[in-house]
Amino acid sequence: MINIYNEINALEATFRTTPEFEELKEAVTAVKQDEEALNLFKSFRKVQIDLQKKQLTGEDILEDELVYAQKTAQLAQQNAKISAMLEAEMKLSKIIEEVNRILIKPIQALYEEF
Repeated sequence: MINIYNEINALEATFRTTPEFEELKEAVTAVKQDEEALNLFKSFRKVQIDLQKKQLTGEDILEDELVYAQKTAQLAQQNAKISAMLEAEMKLSKIIEEVNRILIKPIQALYEEF
């Protein structure tokens, strides 16, 4: 009997060896080593998380919060190291999306029979 978790763990190990993962790893290291970039990214992430929490709880997001979030995102994207990190993350996300698409094929096939 195949243990799917063994297979998934093997896939995870392979995932870590992809050029896209290595690129992201290097980009994250570059941001962590630059105090200005790191602080800017931490601020950007905090704003994102706070807005997501509000959305999940159904709270209204105030216009000044949106403006602040947009300004923070703009500042983060203007930083070359953060921008490179986000670009590397998007490349890696494409692989994850493709793996997910492949994994759900059997489920989709089941429903196509209806």
